Amino acid sequence: MIAEFGLAALWLAAALAALQLLAGSLALTPRGAGLAAVVRPVAVVQGLLGLVAFVALIVLFCETDLSVKLVAMNSHSAKPFIYKLAGAWGNHEGSMLLWVTVMGLSGGFLALVEKRLPEPTMLATLAGQAFVSLGFYAFLLLSSNPFERLSPVPAEGQGLNPLLQDIGLAFHPPTLYLGYVGLSVAFSFAIGALVTREVGPAFARAMRPWVLGAWIFLTLGITAGSYWAYYELGWGGWWFWDPVENASLMPWLAATALLHSASVLAARNALRAWTIMLGVVAFSMSMVGTFLVRSGILTSVHAFAVDPERGSFILALLAINIGGALTLFGLRAATVTEGERFAPVSREGALVFNNVMLSATLGIVLFGTLYPLAAEAMGAKVSVGPPYFNPMSAIFVAPMLIVLAVGPLLRWRRDTFARVSGSVALPALLAAAAAVGVAFWTQAGLLPMLGLVLAAGLALASLLPLRGRGLRRTPLAVWGMVMAHFGVAVALGGMASDSAFSVEKLVASRVGETTAVGPWQVRLDRIEPVAGQNWTAMEARLFVSYRGGAPIAAFPQSRSFWTPPQQTSESALITRWNGQLYTVLGEQSDDGRWQLRLWWKPFVTLIWFGGVLIALGGLLALLGRVSSDLRRLIAREKIADRRQRQGR
Repeated sequence: MIAEFGLAALWLAAALAALQLLAGSLALTPRGAGLAAVVRPVAVVQGLLGLVAFVALIVLFCETDLSVKLVAMNSHSAKPFIYKLAGAWGNHEGSMLLWVTVMGLSGGFLALVEKRLPEPTMLATLAGQAFVSLGFYAFLLLSSNPFERLSPVPAEGQGLNPLLQDIGLAFHPPTLYLGYVGLSVAFSFAIGALVTREVGPAFARAMRPWVLGAWIFLTLGITAGSYWAYYELGWGGWWFWDPVENASLMPWLAATALLHSASVLAARNALRAWTIMLGVVAFSMSMVGTFLVRSGILTSVHAFAVDPERGSFILALLAINIGGALTLFGLRAATVTEGERFAPVSREGALVFNNVMLSATLGIVLFGTLYPLAAEAMGAKVSVGPPYFNPMSAIFVAPMLIVLAVGPLLRWRRDTFARVSGSVALPALLAAAAAVGVAFWTQAGLLPMLGLVLAAGLALASLLPLRGRGLRRTPLAVWGMVMAHFGVAVALGGMASDSAFSVEKLVASRVGETTAVGPWQVRLDRIEPVAGQNWTAMEARLFVSYRGGAPIAAFPQSRSFWTPPQQTSESALITRWNGQLYTVLGEQSDDGRWQLRLWWKPFVTLIWFGGVLIALGGLLALLGRVSSDLRRLIAREKIADRRQRQGR
């Protein structure tokens, strides 16, 4: 009964999305003006019905209702409860239901709180959001029904992919989806502004919190996903340029450019066309990522292996949504005026330069992701990996980071490099000293050396906007910018350190033997079988000591899951302030020795610490912007109330 209840809620939500689209569109015409009053309430109820449907699916997974096909294919009665819960979105249909649920709730929240935009623009925005949602409702109901019944009911479920049975699954996909759907709201804002020709600071101020929120969640999702892959897959790496990793990176690059462009439009009434176009591109990249994951053309631990018909459905949605938006932009581009002018050497100029660099990097990643797929469709096998992505991205990222260090120090409208040269002298000297130190003490390659040098200079330069300010009086938005830019430097330092200084050893060890890796001594003490709720494993006990210190134990495992049957490696990590020891247990050879894979990774944890700092910086900026907007709104209401009393 719960499945039918959830399906009914999903159909009702789809019907309300159609009503929201129709009423919102007709309300923009003279004859349909009376429908304007129903658009906001319909958006709220639609979001609540989507939530009801998703909660129903979660209940079905928690109860392991094997009469529902999705539960039978992705769960098992012996699976730990947390993975039953996370399994609700750890599959194709469930993740798409989460997508439309968050999209519906976002539209409902937008309808409730947004009062700054002119009403016609708001109606057009809600109609645009309903149009996008309606396509995904159709996809779920016609192609990917999450509540489909299964007959006969199996005695047991097939279980969840063991690689996904990790606590990271409970956080990584939802945070990414919140980011993707936040960009759908930005897309709808762009459509609404184009329809009503209201592209100005008010539009940018309304859209900016959504873009910033989406960017925060994308940052957290990518950071969490990177660490999850790092410790779960047992490969010792934090980024592999996997096409599905790229699918999350591309919207983040576009959202970063959109965030800065919207801020300039909100504050300085410039970059109008840039902001509209980036709003379309950012959500386009989310749609491209959705297509890659769900089309069946990728083989990845991330990808859902679904049939090509579903991929064709999403490709059609991509063509309709993005093609329609670009067509509308082409038709209305002449009405999007340039806005206020500014000199090339100015804060706006620095932001435009970095937006161009971000867009170029996005193009590099998009080409490297899609080219192998196109080549394979034509019968050729092509592999595109780090030898392409790393140097090609560095061509654009390196100058972007230099401008990132200088840009916040420039004045709006017009400035000179001579005025800020004294301020950037110290970061430049620090970068030069880092270059000399790296060249003298290590034999790092060009790209890791460049990363360490840029990280050192940017770390100091990112703090310079605080100089001369009263720290208590510094706006939260400025603190957020400083923290986010400092986080970029920290993450970059971790990436470069991992590339420059990592030490790897693959050994075949007998019990009692000791191996040195970097400053660590690793002794294999014993191997013994252990069992979990739905797996068995061979577990190694390693005694590891750092520079002759007291030994501590690490317990890497080689696990065997039985539903579905699969072998996985569970790494054991020992973290110190200056890096991590990464240990993986392999197979036993014929002579009784055990394979051990050991890494010493200096400062690798800075990668994820930097990612968290970037997201926290975004959160501070969001809180600052929201509080500023609230103060402005309260002041405006007080003025209106005063004028009303005076009129009486």
